[in-house]
Amino acid sequence: MYSHFVGSAGDVLEDNPVGKLKVFVYDLPSKYNKRLVTKDPRCLNHMFAAEIFMHRFLLSSAVRTVNPEEADWFYAPVYTTCDLTRAGLPLPFKSPRMMRSAIQFISKRWPFWNRTDGGDHFFVAPHDFAACFHYQEENAIARGILPLLRRATLVQTFGQKNHVCLKEGSITIPPFAPPQKMQAHLIPPDTPRSIFVYFRGLFYDNGNDPEGGYYARGARASLWENFKNNPLFDISTEHPATYYEDMQRSVFCLCPLGWAPWSPRLVEAVVFGCIPVIIADDIVLPFADAIPWDEIGVFVDEEDVPKLDSILTSIPIDDILRKQRLLANPSMKKAMLFPQPAQPRDAFHQILNGLARKLPHPETIYLQPGEKHLNWTAGPVGDLKPW
Repeated sequence: MYSHFVGSAGDVLEDNPVGKLKVFVYDLPSKYNKRLVTKDPRCLNHMFAAEIFMHRFLLSSAVRTVNPEEADWFYAPVYTTCDLTRAGLPLPFKSPRMMRSAIQFISKRWPFWNRTDGGDHFFVAPHDFAACFHYQEENAIARGILPLLRRATLVQTFGQKNHVCLKEGSITIPPFAPPQKMQAHLIPPDTPRSIFVYFRGLFYDNGNDPEGGYYARGARASLWENFKNNPLFDISTEHPATYYEDMQRSVFCLCPLGWAPWSPRLVEAVVFGCIPVIIADDIVLPFADAIPWDEIGVFVDEEDVPKLDSILTSIPIDDILRKQRLLANPSMKKAMLFPQPAQPRDAFHQILNGLARKLPHPETIYLQPGEKHLNWTAGPVGDLKPW
């Protein structure tokens, strides 16, 4: 029988947001969203695709209202991660200009932005460092969150405590991982877990970090140097066709930080019942107010990576079995996924639950006559150019 999280955060996963909030979806010109996908459909499959699927979900959701006067929240569908390189990686450098342009558009076309300076608006910002719009942490910190988004609620994959790219009140979500693809690789649930520790991915990023000091703050390099010859560790840069099956045969799946603290491995581990070993100091995990991460995962400090073998081998078998039972709960898996079409308790609904829990808005979000919070000319000069 699946364990139920009596009285714990996990109960919140069962909440149904319908009837608890109304969302008005701005009808933006297609250059901000749909036209980008038409130009490069690869955006539908990468780990930042939540911004596209959230838009599609809301258009047909029961929480949508076409009457903005009755809306609790306003949503502007801007696909800031759909400008891709040849290799399929998003170029965030135009994203600030694109977002500014969209906000200028809605603030001139409708009266709602100007009532609150965006205080009752939300945006999906799934890039590495969210609305700081850069993939290297140093540059992301230097940029900071786009000034025009300072009062809006950000729905983002990036989460790290006390970090300039995560402001209070943001909703941290899982990265997008293709549900149908994962479904196609399921193996019988009683298959023995014969691999103790599993990881596939980069240990060094020679292209972007030739000296090896920045990428993953050295944690992945330490993993490789310490455990490449350890028989308990099945770790490699090779990405086999059996990757998803291998996770289902593993007890522990490593989820180390890369350029950002988060990666799709977290989603894959939960979906495939493999205990996530989270190596990312100060990470804020998806839906942390609803998913009992401490009960299902193992947290290892980055500096303790060299001791990872003794840390994992000393976890009592009863603790491992309890974590596996919790991971087997279908609600846990659903909360990690953005399925097409949407399903009750999935990640879309968890985002709505997070927005509903913020209601009612405090009176202070509504501006008094003459009151202004946003500086429309703040930020790097390059961001102020027209998009």
